[in-house]
Amino acid sequence: MESGPAIFAGAVFALFGGALLVWTGTRVRRGEPVALGVSQIASKALAVAAGVLALGLAAYCLTRL
Repeated sequence: MESGPAIFAGAVFALFGGALLVWTGTRVRRGEPVALGVSQIASKALAVAAGVLALGLAAYCLTRL
């Protein structure tokens, strides 16, 4: 009964993390800024860290079933 919310949360974290990493990679490959008005290095690092963190949370949620 309680595995439903864990599966949902894991799926949401996985989709968000994956999409954020793909979006960040696309912006970096094209040479476009990841965030306007922020240092290029800081915005890339923060976006990648957030994506990896979201994927880690997804793995945590999905392994706790």
